[in-house]
Amino acid sequence: MKQYIFLTLLLAGFIPLFGQLPGYHISQILKEAVNSKRSKSIIVGIIDSAGRRVYSEGVLSNQNPAKPNANTIYEIGSITKVFTSLVLADMSLKGKLSLEDPLSKFLPASIKVPVRNGKEITLLNLSTHTSTFPRFPFNTDPKNIDDPYGDYGINKLYEYLATYQPDMDFGTRWRYSNTAYGLLGNILTRVAGENNYEQLVTDSICHPLKMSSTVISLTPAQLKNTAIGHSEWGEPVGFLNLSALDGAGAFRSNVNDLLTFAAANLGWVASDLYPAMELTHESRIQKEAGGIDYATMGWTLRQNGGRNIVFKDGGTPGYQTFIGIDKVKKFAVVVLSNSNNGVTDIGTHIIDPDSKINTYQYPWNLLDTIQQTLKNYGIDEAIRLYQQLKLNKNSNLLFDENQLNNLGIELRRNKKIAAALKIFELNATEYPNSVVVYESLGETYKRSGNRQKAITNFEKARQLDPKNLHWDYVLNSLLANKLQ
Repeated sequence: MKQYIFLTLLLAGFIPLFGQLPGYHISQILKEAVNSKRSKSIIVGIIDSAGRRVYSEGVLSNQNPAKPNANTIYEIGSITKVFTSLVLADMSLKGKLSLEDPLSKFLPASIKVPVRNGKEITLLNLSTHTSTFPRFPFNTDPKNIDDPYGDYGINKLYEYLATYQPDMDFGTRWRYSNTAYGLLGNILTRVAGENNYEQLVTDSICHPLKMSSTVISLTPAQLKNTAIGHSEWGEPVGFLNLSALDGAGAFRSNVNDLLTFAAANLGWVASDLYPAMELTHESRIQKEAGGIDYATMGWTLRQNGGRNIVFKDGGTPGYQTFIGIDKVKKFAVVVLSNSNNGVTDIGTHIIDPDSKINTYQYPWNLLDTIQQTLKNYGIDEAIRLYQQLKLNKNSNLLFDENQLNNLGIELRRNKKIAAALKIFELNATEYPNSVVVYESLGETYKRSGNRQKAITNFEKARQLDPKNLHWDYVLNSLLANKLQ
């Protein structure tokens, strides 16, 4: 077993191995990410045969100006999926199940499962995003609109499963699915006889690898050392709760733990999980026709130019993350950010300098301008300013439905419902062909007790997006039950 030196200070003069980016280049990338408002804070960890290096910029929040360090905890979102698939791979190698087992083998007999051409979805289909399930289930109607999956329990997931109609054969095409991974996490928890999904991953992965900061439920001490999540425009947001969908993206972690996980995947940490890790790296299906990326069990595999890189990114309302492992050049990269602006391009550039970084230009100046006027002078003056700015055609301001929609969401989150409705109604006037406009109006009227206006707006959303079954689900609920 190799030993590694833990270095947590920035080494600007570091001479890279194997053509890696020099430390000063990485530092400059992170400074630019913070200065451009892409990230509130961003931290990069690298591990190779020389040890660990950590680079960071930014602040944990506006109230806490500390820079993140290798122990600072972030939500890691869909990086969770590689844990879920690793548990599946390990169970298969130990003979506890087969990758080709059908769903019905592990679910209660009363649960109806999808069948197409006489075949069922397999566990491998769930793991490789070839189950045909969509990104999220449609049967969501949360009590708290700002916590959309907080009350999405296992019975809701089973309800969705019973009504799902596949539109293509299983295993034939890649379609990214949190639904599939939520179901897979529940099945693996049942097979293992664990109390919950978090305990399953803790016992199977975190304890053996000594990843003590990789958790779903934060202790008070861990919470104090957690970076606060932020929206794309810099407002603090709460943690993501996924409930029955935990297997898709519920974990939190830090750079040190994720570098340990990467080292184990490279075989540098003695672990009984290594054969299962290797199994999860195997190519399964091309993600897009003509593309260079292939899906594995949980990861994306890129082998162009003689490289053999597996990587996974993650995103939640307040965080964006990346982990990548170069199996040829033998090093790994972790990128964590507490803002909901993508960092995958940064991660792939660090691990493969031929991959370009996207130029980030902050697009929310209009939202900021209107929001400041609203705070100082009220909603009516804010609307007048918006209309004047639009007439002036200021090239520094981006006009689209997301500017007003996100402002309305902030108002609704702060319980300023009347002001939120004025902004959403203005947005409907400005962008009458946008689905997001009517979804926001429908949800806000629904929760403010105006049942008829909620129905009217959800019906408009359905007219614009008729294939989305969520509108039928919400409308049926509204039509069948009076609001409480």
